[in-house]
This record gives sequence, C-alpha cells and structure tokens, in this order.
Amino acid sequence: MRREHLDFLADTPLYTKRFAWYVGRRCRSSTVKDVAKELKLHWGAVKELDKDYMRVQLERAGTPGPKAIGIDEISIRKGHTYRIVVSDLVRGRPIWFGGEDRSEASMNAFYDWLGPKKTKGIRLAVMDMWKPFRTVTTTRAPQAAILFDKFHVVKHLNEALDKVRKEEYARLSGQDRRYIKGQKYVLLSRQENLTADGKQSLKALLAANERLNTAYLLKESFGQLWEYKSAAWARRFFENWKAGLAGQGLKPYEKFAEMIERHWDGIAAYCQPENKISLGFVEGLNNKIRVLQRRAYGLRDEEYLRLKVLTSMLPLI
Repeated sequence: MRREHLDFLADTPLYTKRFAWYVGRRCRSSTVKDVAKELKLHWGAVKELDKDYMRVQLERAGTPGPKAIGIDEISIRKGHTYRIVVSDLVRGRPIWFGGEDRSEASMNAFYDWLGPKKTKGIRLAVMDMWKPFRTVTTTRAPQAAILFDKFHVVKHLNEALDKVRKEEYARLSGQDRRYIKGQKYVLLSRQENLTADGKQSLKALLAANERLNTAYLLKESFGQLWEYKSAAWARRFFENWKAGLAGQGLKPYEKFAEMIERHWDGIAAYCQPENKISLGFVEGLNNKIRVLQRRAYGLRDEEYLRLKVLTSMLPLI
C-alpha cells in the first residue's frame, strides 16, 4: 500500500509541521526534557521534532559567501575532544561545525565544504594562535588577512597573571598569604564587573603585594594595544610595554611577550581600518555555546549539538 506524502506533515510521523515548528521554537529557550514534560511527549520525539525545525532553519538561511570569518574550537566532552566552529562575522552567525579535532585535516574540511569560489571571497580570518588554523588558512585562503582574536590574547595574559599569583602564594607564608588566598576572581576580573567588596579586596591585595601590583598594572595597560590605527605606533607601544618587564622577575609575562613576538603580524593586523570588525560576537557565541552544551547535557547526540550551534543566531520560523 502506497502512502501519500502530505506537505503539512513533519518529517517525524504523526506531527504536523505547525506543531514541529512550535516545538522547535520552545526548544530555543528550554531543554528537551522541560518541553517534553510540558507537552506530555517522549523526550526523543521532542528532540527529533526540534532537529526537523533546525534543518529547515538552515535550509532557508542558505550557505553565505563570507567576507570575514571567525575560527574557534569547542570542547564537546572531557578528554580534549574538539570540534571547529567557523562563523560569518559580518552576518553574525556560525556557518560550519565539524572536523574530528582541531588539526589541519579538520580545518581543511571547512574549506572543502565552502568550496574554492566562496573561499576566494574571504578577506579576513579571525582566530586564536593555534598553528593548524593559521597554516591551513594561509594555504587555502592566501588573500585573507590573519587576525588573532584579542579575547584569546587577553586570556593568555590572564593566565600569566594567575601564574604570578600562584608563585606569590607559594613564596609567602602565614599571614602574608591572607590577601592572596581566594582572590583569583578579583584579580582576573575587569574592575567594572567587580562588586564594591571586590574592588576593596583588589585594592588591599595590590597594596599588600608589590609584584602582583606591577603584574596587574602591566595587564591593564596592555589593552591599549588595540586602540592604535598605525602598526608602527602599536609596535612602539609593545616595545615600551616589554621594556617595562625588565628587572621585574615576571617570567610568565616574559613568556607571554615572546609569544606576542612570534605572532606579531596577526596582532598588528588589527590596526588596519578594513580589519576593524566587532569581535564581541565571537565571545558572545562562545558563551551561548556553553549554555547550549549544558542544555544538551546527557543527550550525547553530536548532530543535535551541531544543529543547535548553527541555528543559535538564526531567526525563528
């Protein structure tokens, strides 16, 4: 017996597309478990309806020809299991989620998917300082300027500051440790994000420890680097900043400075007017992905996570 296919039916049998779309919209802000409970459905049925909905979202959005891309990796489970996420920074949406890890082979998979014609249209590639991303992009999209994401650069600098904090805690003993103990968040946070108590704790910490005070001031001043419109002036600033490390005994900062030296071209590229693109989207996407991962926890369905990431910035249908 042949069954007629009706356009108003969802791909998942028994449910209309209208109902599938309703489920998909609800799953945009709630977990599968919560939506299943609300609608008195099995969670597996809700997940499949949500997947149907997201596939249509992607089909309607199409594959853009990006002019500026952001390349990042996310950890999908413990044990250093990574996937690569590539975003269209102009349109403000992820366009690719894939690979087996964060290797050159996985990065090449993105350019294979995008195709040579659209790859030639890329003018800017924003990434962290992971070598395989840079190597493959330079080979596959040689016309694109490489720009290292300042959020990742600052992350490395914060890690250097935290190493100094740990060194100071290990060096001191007894009551001398009291200003440092439990103050990692206070030291690494932006001042505008601190409470009144947090600002007071930071002030006491920096007054009590000269080495941490120096490290903190150096970290704060480094942000000026991205304000320059001339690569020559940015370089002059960096040379002066680096000179400020002399005689301070801040080994983690010296290693950070060496890393900046090795990747200078990708940092100085930010001075070019055509590269002044908002990078806040990348950080916002990373935060959104972490929320999606928490919501999808326990489902262990990578395709579901892939669809969630790729549709996270698309309009509802």
